[in-house]
Amino acid sequence: MRVTHVITRLVIGGAQENTIATVLGLQNRPDLQVELIAGPTTGPEGSLESAFAARPELLTILPSLIRPIHPWHDLLAWRRLTAIFRARTPRIVHTHSGKAGILARLAARRAGVPIIIHTVHGPSFGPFQGAFSNLLLRRAEQRAAKVTTHFISVADAMTKQYVAAGVGHAGQYTRIFSGFELEPFLTAHNDPRLRARLGIAPSDFVIGKIARLFHLKGHEDLIAAAPNILRRHIQTKFLLVGDGRLRSRLQEQVRAAGLEKHFIFAGLIPPADVPKFMGVMDVVAHLSRREGLPRALPQALAAGKPVVAYDCDGANEVCLPGETGFLVVPGDVDDLADRLVQLAGAPELREQFGSRGRDFVRQNFSVETMLEKIYALYLKLLETESK
Repeated sequence: MRVTHVITRLVIGGAQENTIATVLGLQNRPDLQVELIAGPTTGPEGSLESAFAARPELLTILPSLIRPIHPWHDLLAWRRLTAIFRARTPRIVHTHSGKAGILARLAARRAGVPIIIHTVHGPSFGPFQGAFSNLLLRRAEQRAAKVTTHFISVADAMTKQYVAAGVGHAGQYTRIFSGFELEPFLTAHNDPRLRARLGIAPSDFVIGKIARLFHLKGHEDLIAAAPNILRRHIQTKFLLVGDGRLRSRLQEQVRAAGLEKHFIFAGLIPPADVPKFMGVMDVVAHLSRREGLPRALPQALAAGKPVVAYDCDGANEVCLPGETGFLVVPGDVDDLADRLVQLAGAPELREQFGSRGRDFVRQNFSVETMLEKIYALYLKLLETESK
């Protein structure tokens, strides 16, 4: 049975890592032929296309499937996807991300694909964008939902938001946490050589953040909180892992505040190196205002690191207040600083949160668990469709 996944682009990010793990993992099932169609990967966020180096036949790049809204390219992408689905006749089309999710679902319906699934990795509409874009994308999601057999949401928060916005109904949704390879994070350690290479002293308290340097990721808030933190805990370093179009602006914000010696811009690193960098962090801050369920949060917990996160979307399903970390109201820079300083002065609390977090992630976030649940959902939908 052929299953065709579609995603807008393969930049380094949680939705993309989830999709690749699903495609390559399910490919090992003897009854499945799984493939991926993606748009071109552009921008400073890096590319994950190399994940298919050993199996290039599983990946098709569709040049017209670009991220920005572009009527001509979007029409071309829809027509090309329709033609591909008609030629390859998949039983299931499984889509990811906003643009590809809408165009590919409509194309799959046009091509007569019997089962159409969409994974909601994060909101494609909401107050984080302008009124017109918000209305346009919400209407597009509502239209695509009419041809969608089932939704997978990476967090219950996504299900609630989409159902409240009239995108499908609650019975169409199944929550499946975004799994990942746990072992590299479970065995992450505080490598003194990496700390030295990054300019981090053995006695420094390290606040880490792993995210693209992009809008709505909250880097500006962490920089704004830094002076308050440093007044109370001077031996603090801020380790920012990731790259993006806001790098120069954020570096200028750091310089303007006189914080250069406290901030480390590590830049883009391969996903395989994330556990190493997580290992030298003492706490992980995740301050995104638009995220389904931030992948960095369960990864941090797997590495035994407490988390401080904005209470946004699905963060509260992993950052359990008083158990694995602290939640902060988005934009409350003072409370953010207070919570990070509290953890800086309480190593036993960090250990307690990290231990509880490891147990929670082991139970919920293995890639094997994710694959089993997705496969079981496929079989259930196929059985229902055949009746």
